[in-house]
Formats: sequence, C-alpha cells, structure tokens
Amino acid sequence: MKGSYQLATLLVTATVSLLVVFAPSSDAAIACGTVIQDVAPCVGYLRGGGGMPPPGCCSGAKALAAAASTTADRQAACQCLKSASQRLNPNPSLTQSLPRKCGINLGFTISSSVDCTKIT
Repeated sequence: MKGSYQLATLLVTATVSLLVVFAPSSDAAIACGTVIQDVAPCVGYLRGGGGMPPPGCCSGAKALAAAASTTADRQAACQCLKSASQRLNPNPSLTQSLPRKCGINLGFTISSSVDCTKIT
C-alpha cells in the first residue's frame, strides 16, 4: 500500500513537472508555471477524488484566483488549465465544481473545451 502511494505521488510530481516545462507561455502577467504550481495539489483529487478537495488544493486555487486579477491573467490561466486538462484527463464534474467547493470564482469554467478568448 505504501509503495503504491509513493508511486502515485511520484507520477503526480513528474506530470506537474512536465506541465511546467512544456506549458504554453503567454504575454500575460501570470505565467502558466505559476498556475500549474498553484493547482498541483489538486491533481490527485481531480483525477479520481470525491467529496471535498484537500486543503492544499483549495489554498492553491485561492492563490490562483487572487493572482488572476486582470482579463489577460484570467485568459492565460484558462488556457493553461485547458491545456493541462487535455493532458491529464481529469473528472469533468470535479474540475467544474472545484471553484465552488473551494469558495472561489475564477471567472471561467475549468474545461478542456472552454473558449478562453471569451473570458473578460
């Protein structure tokens, strides 16, 4: 049991590291690496969790919401999360309910099909 937990942790860490390295860049003030770093604690929950997100996940989501203060920031964060969700294949209902469960409003839906250019 301990070995599978360590393997899962290693896989999540490796995935997040790859997302930071290969994430699309933007001219916005918020960098995709920052977005990924903020939501990294949410990956395990979004891929198969249930109930409430872990505290570290909500802390990161709140940091992201605070950092995404301009339209350009929100569009960049949206594009980054959209790309990440296409690669990680999270549970769509969990990703869409995450902001509400963490008590934040990102101003957009986390989805692999959202049109980030329409976010204001």
